[in-house]
Amino acid sequence: MLTLFHPADGHLYVKGVTSTTNVIVHAWLKQQLSMILADLPSGVSRPAYLERLLWETWCAGLQQAVSLPVHLPALRLLLILDNLVGHKNPDWLGWCFRQGILPLYTPLGGSWLNMAESIQRILKRRALDGTYPDSPQQIIQAFEDVAAHWNKHPVPFIWAGKRKARRDRAALKRHRLGASGAATARPSRRRSLSRPAWQPTH
Repeated sequence: MLTLFHPADGHLYVKGVTSTTNVIVHAWLKQQLSMILADLPSGVSRPAYLERLLWETWCAGLQQAVSLPVHLPALRLLLILDNLVGHKNPDWLGWCFRQGILPLYTPLGGSWLNMAESIQRILKRRALDGTYPDSPQQIIQAFEDVAAHWNKHPVPFIWAGKRKARRDRAALKRHRLGASGAATARPSRRRSLSRPAWQPTH
């Protein structure tokens, strides 16, 4: 099941296939990504050095750095992919760069970090639990029908990994200050101001 998933709004694109060679996968991705880009607002015009800085910022800290071409268009889309050799094909990467797409890869053995894996598990349960298909086409049709129903009422995904949990625990330890978004790590002590003693005069 070829899958593209947009976590921010929950929409997904799927296609059932009986083979997942690079030729089939890349051709489908190019078709879907081209339609997605066509629906996006036009990119902001920036000087070339600022545009490169934006691309390089997203590449900073990667264990496997992406070799960016000399000339870069406006960065328009980030594409999270599993760390497979086929996803690093020079022709495929060149096409992505020309479209303003930056491929980013999950770590080796970390495909669970790709939210498309999560949506595929949901689709699998909804499409196949309690059924006994006897042909690949029946399985494909079931997946595509469930995906179409999902897109009628898409559910956005948010990241809830270990780092998110640590940030949430840290947030609970902060003490918010009124009238702003600022916070302190510990409660601020209230200073009691000594007031002059007032004595009546006669």
